[in-house]
Amino acid sequence: MISIRAFVVAAGTAMVLASIHIDHAAAQSSTATEKLNAYVGCINRLSSRAYDSQARYFSWAPKSGPTGKERIIYGLYTIYDTDDCKKGVESANALEPRDAALEAAASAYVSAVTTLGPLLKEADDYYTQENYKDDKMAKGRALHPKLVAAWDAFSAADKNLRAGVDAINDKRKLEQLKEIEAKEGKTTRYHVEAVMIDAKRVLRLQDTDKPDIDAITKAVGDYEASVKGFEDANAADGGKVSSFFTSNAKAVLVTSKQLMRRIRDKVPYTSGQKMMMQPGSAWMVEGSPARLLRDYNQLVDSYNSIAKFGR
Repeated sequence: MISIRAFVVAAGTAMVLASIHIDHAAAQSSTATEKLNAYVGCINRLSSRAYDSQARYFSWAPKSGPTGKERIIYGLYTIYDTDDCKKGVESANALEPRDAALEAAASAYVSAVTTLGPLLKEADDYYTQENYKDDKMAKGRALHPKLVAAWDAFSAADKNLRAGVDAINDKRKLEQLKEIEAKEGKTTRYHVEAVMIDAKRVLRLQDTDKPDIDAITKAVGDYEASVKGFEDANAADGGKVSSFFTSNAKAVLVTSKQLMRRIRDKVPYTSGQKMMMQPGSAWMVEGSPARLLRDYNQLVDSYNSIAKFGR
């Protein structure tokens, strides 16, 4: 099984995260944009760090918890201050358009992350100060089930909030694509948006415990057609969009094909690649979920830096 969620550490439940971007031009109102931006701000600031902390912890701690006999004890990471997220969500939840399910998901996220934060700080102090050398890992063993429960609760809340935000953003993106086609035809602007929609679809299809190779193959084919359509339109438009976006779009295509073939042909990772499948280095393995994620996030960055076409 090859999964974007599962590649970080075999012992943990850490996820790898794609950046979320909101298309402001597709937003229905300024308050709708403000509302979503508050939720996205929490996710983009806090979620990756929370999962990195979990991955760091399980890179040395057994699934059953630390014993004090581990060869190397790394500890874990703390997360950034959660006050801004909490205040932002409280304000956003009162804004129109009201969405009870999404607002509940955002509140659950805040509850989970504000519970996780102090616990990570307590554990980080314990391991950084090497207090386990004084109590024979007693506190480490006591903290373990609390950490696992807090990470599990956070993971569920994060997944739920992301799903709510993505559903709204995806709907708006498709509506915008139809509007662009109706008003302008399949211009360069149209193809840029199509590339982003299809790239996200490819990424999501990899983000599962049971990847559907037929669906992945079709999505990769659709994405390849979108990239080709963009390149042709951009050339006809005098290269209006920078080569930075083009190269990142093609990098996603190459890596998505490599990963598709790895899944389809059941190609295992070599022993050397397995050693690299750790936070901070897994992206260097060609045809890996981490490489696809890295390439996708760079595509998002280049999309955000494109000179506005009026979008």
